[in-house]
Amino acid sequence: DTSIVASDNYTTAGESENSFVCTTCSIGFKGSEDLGNGLKAIFSIDFQYDTTKVEKGDSITDRDQWLGMAGNFGQVRVGTISTSYKSHGAMLDPAYRTAIQQRDWGLQSELHSNAGEQGQGRATNTVRYDTPDWNGLKGTAHYTLNSDENGQSFNAWGAGAQYSNGGLLVFADYLTANANNAEIDNDNDSAYKVGAKYTMNNFAVFGQYEVDDGLISAGSAVYGYLNNDAFDLVSIGDGADLWMVGATYTMGNNTLYGAYSSSDDADDAFNSAGASVDTGYDAWEAGIIHSMSKQTLVYLGYGDVGYNDNDVDDSTGFALGMKHKF
Repeated sequence: DTSIVASDNYTTAGESENSFVCTTCSIGFKGSEDLGNGLKAIFSIDFQYDTTKVEKGDSITDRDQWLGMAGNFGQVRVGTISTSYKSHGAMLDPAYRTAIQQRDWGLQSELHSNAGEQGQGRATNTVRYDTPDWNGLKGTAHYTLNSDENGQSFNAWGAGAQYSNGGLLVFADYLTANANNAEIDNDNDSAYKVGAKYTMNNFAVFGQYEVDDGLISAGSAVYGYLNNDAFDLVSIGDGADLWMVGATYTMGNNTLYGAYSSSDDADDAFNSAGASVDTGYDAWEAGIIHSMSKQTLVYLGYGDVGYNDNDVDDSTGFALGMKHKF
């Protein structure tokens, strides 16, 4: 997946930038072995690479990598695994894993991105259980083994459920870093959300509402999408709830896409000068995706993020890209 991206106010310095971007290029291996009596051993090893960073020596990073067992009981996997919070969000994004994906433009929170042991989208050192499909109803639960980073202890865990029937999909998720440290308010390190999508012939509408109980605020989302650290924050609370609505319309091989989101200001957010900071923003995105074949598509998109803080300039971006699956 490679695109040319033209952006304004993308960096902390606020300058414009034009560059080629390999957003989500990856290669992986997965498989299973039939053990009899309906039991299977399963595995997946996936790596993301970036053709634009080969000379820097950091072109390969890990993605989901796990080993597990599957059967009539569902499946249990151990390793680095995407949370259901992230997985359900991906179901609402027609441009997922491209340069115009929602999580890169403020339409979904930072909990749909990154990797780690504190509630990030890709949970490391984790065990995850997925139930079987009960007539369209599925459930998940995951637990991350205790980590101690910089004197702060975490036992992150989460759970989710989804129901699909015909053109309807609904889901709900809960996620917490489960901090065990006197310096962290244990009542403010979680998030939960509900979402839905309804498809009727060539038209689909979707949306989700994320409630911030401290975990969204702790991520970089409130520091400014496409303008990291612009707010110069030194402390922050919770309350950065985020909602998003969107729609798609398919005409032949073309899919038209649009979405809008709004984030509340986080409570008790202060900069290094001791001044209160508005961290909220409104974001929107529009694009078109053209399928040239089952394996190859091209896309064109534009996004805008407008911040509530008058001292922070809006961020805008334009992307033209191509993606091939093999």
